[in-house]
Amino acid sequence: MISHITPDRRDIVYDERAHQAGLPVTVHHRHGVAEPAVLVMDPGQLELYALQLERAIAKRKAAREGMPR
Repeated sequence: MISHITPDRRDIVYDERAHQAGLPVTVHHRHGVAEPAVLVMDPGQLELYALQLERAIAKRKAAREGMPR
């Protein structure tokens, strides 16, 4: 059973012929094994996640700016 998936610190790849992006990830299993995989996204998914990540980054920045120093 999978416990979680983490993105690898490698560049995303875009395949122009397939019109898909591939994000290298690591799949972590509950029993301790981890294996490499690729998260494949079509252009619509890629744009959706880009927007969602942009919003998350903005929220993180706003939270940091609101923290007392």
